[in-house]
Order: sequence, then C-alpha cells, then structure tokens
Amino acid sequence: MGNPLQDQLLKAGLVSKKQASKAKQEQYAQSKKKKKSKSSRKTGRKPISKAEVAQAAEVARNKELSRKQAEERKQHELQAQIKQLVMNNRLERDDNGQAYHFALGKKIHRIFVAEEMIDRLCQGQLGIVQLADSFEVVPAKVVRQVAERDKEAVVSLREPSEEDDDW
Repeated sequence: MGNPLQDQLLKAGLVSKKQASKAKQEQYAQSKKKKKSKSSRKTGRKPISKAEVAQAAEVARNKELSRKQAEERKQHELQAQIKQLVMNNRLERDDNGQAYHFALGKKIHRIFVAEEMIDRLCQGQLGIVQLADSFEVVPAKVVRQVAERDKEAVVSLREPSEEDDDW
C-alpha cells in the first residue's frame, strides 16, 4: 500500500523503483523532523545536553566566587579606611597620666591618658576605637565615622545626655 500517485508513475514507467523508494525514505525523514520540531516547540526549549548543564554550573560557580571576592575586597577597603581615619586622627596617650577604665565584652581594659582627656572622654567629646590589638583615643566625630564603617571597632563613646547638664 503505497502512494497511489507513485504507483501510477511506476506503471507508466516514468519513475524507477529505486527513485520511488528514495522518495519514500525522504518523505519518511521529513515527517520525523516535523514531529521532533513540534515536540521541542511544545516545551519551548531545545533538549539540554550534559555539556550545557556543566557549563551552566560553571557559570554559577564563577558568579558566586566573583561575588565573594567582591565582598572580601569591600571588607578589606573598609578596614583600610578605618585604619587611615584612626591613624590620622588619634590623640597621643600619656603613659604617665591617669588610667581610664572601660569595658569591652566581659573584660575591663585601661589606657593611660592625660587628665583633660579623661574629662573629654566623660563628656563624649572623645571616644575609644580598637585598631587591631591596640586601643586609640580619637575625636567623637571620627568615632562616628568609624561606626558607619564597622560598629564593632568602636569601643567607647559616651553620648552626652541632658542629665549631665544638671550637675
């Protein structure tokens, strides 16, 4: 049961059997292609190969690594800014002066400063910032700038209150 037109052409001798079978194969191949393209259109995408999956995973890993590196770079820049702020604005401590005690976590630390610096620390004009393993006394304005970048670096800054004015 073939194509009636094809049978008629064979009987008339216009087409050989070889040509007829070749045409039949081409027709079959075209119908297969149509079915495949229809099924891929239904899903809206072409079939995904293992290489494409691996490539997508690699791209995702690279993006994540890039994001982490950018975050680390930003943290490093913030720490450098804090260090520069503190080193440029720190006030000299007086090792022969009076001890100023402050709490950091569960420990009480002390630094030796001049007497007028203690008064300014109590009034909130000066503050203490931790830089690596040392503590530095800096103006309150600088302490606030450091707090914007890293709140954990600020050790002590007394905010003046209205009650202090009554004394």
